[in-house]
Amino acid sequence: MRKVVMHYVFVKERFDNNLTNNRIKGFACVELEVVEAIIITIKIRPIDHLLNHEISDLILESKQDGFRFLNKLLEEYRSGANIFNQPGEGIFGAFHKNGELIGIGGLTIDPYSNDKNIGRIRRFYVSKSFRRQGVGNLLLQEILSYARGFFKVVVLRTDTYPADEFYVSFGFKKTNTFPQSTHYFLLDSKTKRLVEI
Repeated sequence: MRKVVMHYVFVKERFDNNLTNNRIKGFACVELEVVEAIIITIKIRPIDHLLNHEISDLILESKQDGFRFLNKLLEEYRSGANIFNQPGEGIFGAFHKNGELIGIGGLTIDPYSNDKNIGRIRRFYVSKSFRRQGVGNLLLQEILSYARGFFKVVVLRTDTYPADEFYVSFGFKKTNTFPQSTHYFLLDSKTKRLVEI
């Protein structure tokens, strides 16, 4: 199992008007004051058994965002309808240093096609307070890295502009080529890199 660790340090800059007007060899002098330094460690790892993890905060937050898919994830997992246990399937979590689950994403064999070489990203969600900090990128990267061992193509469906922007920026292509999908990512398992159709 591979662990991905990410560190953030937040630094507030204080510009002194007197210093910014001084120039040494063509460079402006700027005084930096470290007001607060916080190191946040995020670990991305597979979730072996979803019911062993506290997911209620993420479910509540996603409902407040207008999404019900995390609640459906939990319901399907409890009922056994989808426990991500087929070859190539899995659930991955982003965990804060205190063990709090701050992001989640699943990978299944695509149920809408008859091709076992197509995987589907499902139930992907990152807590609001950790968005635009690289958590989603790390989580998606880990899912795609895992998918390369099993699938040739990964698809997904989204209907929000921010999610569309996120996936396109990551390299997904927007198309309805695959059933019940809005985006796809074509994998080349030999070279371990993205290829285009």
